[in-house]
Amino acid sequence: VSLAIYRLRMRISAAVRAVLAEPAGGFAAAITTGDRSAIDREVLEALRASNLAHLLAISGLHMGLLTGFVYAALRHGLAAVPGLAVRYRIRKAAAVGALLAGIVYLALSGGNVATERAFVMVAVMFFAVLVNRRAVTLRSVALAALIVLTLRPEALHGPGFQMSFAATTALVAVYDAMRGRDWSPARWPRWARIVGGVALSSLVAGMATAPIAAAHFNQVPHYGLVANVVSVPLMGMVVIPAAVLAVLLAPFGLAWVGLKLMEWPILWILAVARNVAEWPGSVSQVIAPEAAVLPLMALGALWLVIVRGRERLLGVVPMVAALVVWSGAERPLALVSQTGGLVGVMTETGRALSKPKGDGFAAESWLENDGDPAGQAVAHDRMAFGGAPRWLDVEGITILHATGKRASAEAIASCREATIVVVNARVEAPEGCDVYDAKRLAATGALAIERGPDGPRVVTARDVTGVRLWSQ
Repeated sequence: VSLAIYRLRMRISAAVRAVLAEPAGGFAAAITTGDRSAIDREVLEALRASNLAHLLAISGLHMGLLTGFVYAALRHGLAAVPGLAVRYRIRKAAAVGALLAGIVYLALSGGNVATERAFVMVAVMFFAVLVNRRAVTLRSVALAALIVLTLRPEALHGPGFQMSFAATTALVAVYDAMRGRDWSPARWPRWARIVGGVALSSLVAGMATAPIAAAHFNQVPHYGLVANVVSVPLMGMVVIPAAVLAVLLAPFGLAWVGLKLMEWPILWILAVARNVAEWPGSVSQVIAPEAAVLPLMALGALWLVIVRGRERLLGVVPMVAALVVWSGAERPLALVSQTGGLVGVMTETGRALSKPKGDGFAAESWLENDGDPAGQAVAHDRMAFGGAPRWLDVEGITILHATGKRASAEAIASCREATIVVVNARVEAPEGCDVYDAKRLAATGALAIERGPDGPRVVTARDVTGVRLWSQ
């Protein structure tokens, strides 16, 4: 079944790209089937820099827009049938139809973790409609989070879960607090509700997710609010309805009508992303935070949301404490990749890397977590590493690093003069030598040399991640 669904997804993706030229075709395929293979790296970078990357990932926004549109369309359509609204509970029928649409979208999008999480959230809300309860409440959000964590406990550490539920919780709390007040959006003129609602939602969601995004992706887009205000309405009012229209017309060979309607708003969104990304100072790099920062942020935010009265202001305290801890974050003195082929040493000008290319993923991750915008080649020029084997002194810890069989053999011959020896080949470690060869690094993962209370210490990736079912 899964193979058949995959083939269907790929056929749909190819059909979409056959109708829409790039880059609109790749974007449309990504939001309909989850296939990002046609998205250029430059487009991805522009979307990230403008804080519009969430429009590409099939998550809460897309699932909410799709099921919400189907629900509204069914409810209004059924209400237009004479006598039907009087005899039957069309609200519940519309909720069932929206749930079915969500299930189909979940299957066609590949059923990844983000989409599953989004479906659970909308399913809980539509189930509330079926049992005559308010659909959007903090209780329903909490129930959805509980279900997701029961099914996938490892999702708690991922940015998708954290950002999705942070944004949803903040939006529910803010709109609930505004309910019934004189300045509530419900009392605004229709045009103001659309523009102001999008602006307010983007502002609230952006503020709620900004610390999490900065912690995980090490960058802060400064003009994301502007980009979202002029882009998100098109997703909800044109792109998603056009996608539904394309599905409805597909059996008649007229899917191209709906797809063509999607083209111009997608091109607009991509143009906004490129322009905003090119604005001066559009993105700032930030250092990876200490482990306590996000829990403190979450504690403060939940306190602000849950507690009533003046006491809720106490939630600001842990949030300020988190920012203080973050501002004093320190990065490792030295890093070693899991392959043993790359070493990065912190210098006064930033992290210096042992080679200008190769082990690119590790190099990019290290520099991003340092909050360093430099590329690998620039980072390599910060320090003269010399030939192999290399002797590196890191605040009292001597690292002997070698790559290749010949250099590794030379390093092993001098291993007793070093604190640790790192080689990217399999070697026999002499007695009395602390050697991290290819075999040992495969078990321990990458290495970091950090400052400790008793001086620098070696920490492995396995020490940090622990032994979990999902880390085997």
